[in-house]
Amino acid sequence: MITVDFSKIRMDSDVSVLDIGCGSGRHAAAALDRNAGLVVGADANSGDLKDAHARLCLHESMGRRGRWALTGADITHLPFPDERFDVVICSEVLEHIHDDRRAMRETVRVLKKGGLLAASVPRRWPEKICWMLSREYRRSEGGHIRIYDRRGLVQRIQACGVIHTHTHYAHSLHAPFWWLKCLLGPSRNRLWPVELYHRFLTWDMMEHPTLTRSLDHWLNPVLGKSLVLYFQRPL
Repeated sequence: MITVDFSKIRMDSDVSVLDIGCGSGRHAAAALDRNAGLVVGADANSGDLKDAHARLCLHESMGRRGRWALTGADITHLPFPDERFDVVICSEVLEHIHDDRRAMRETVRVLKKGGLLAASVPRRWPEKICWMLSREYRRSEGGHIRIYDRRGLVQRIQACGVIHTHTHYAHSLHAPFWWLKCLLGPSRNRLWPVELYHRFLTWDMMEHPTLTRSLDHWLNPVLGKSLVLYFQRPL
């Protein structure tokens, strides 16, 4: 699912994008769809990089323009020079990182002056419900190790040398799904209520029906599961 709002990001053939913690490459592919000149996906998980490679190869076979590359990388030690990218996307990553302060500094270090950083994390109150409902959810290996407060997170990222420009929330229809999973057991994916809701979300993401897209849009300010923040590095 796409969490970042690309309408808030300038994209053209001169723009270089780093998608750090790229996972299966959804944001990297979306950046290529919007004519980014160079997209680099980076992740510490080799399995996710294989999935991202398959996704981007498929995009390339469909005639998408733009150069892309994938690399293994630790967000706290990024293998890129200072001020390398026009845009850095860090979606649903920081809540997994023990040294998140260093991760924030690294994302800003590789961002060009005048460049844009888009960062998203789970929103505080929907995430707290997940933690309350399931001990397994909050203790799973590689899972979420903290819950962020919006104001505190903005202040911490700004302290790295960027200016907060705007905020929005995303994926309101996903919040009840995760509450349901936590209530029934995060690893019990074959239970029929979980399977049924998952099918609904998959259908919604693939088909983009007007009704559910409108419902998601209007519910996001209240129920949105993801907090999405945008920052600019001063010239």
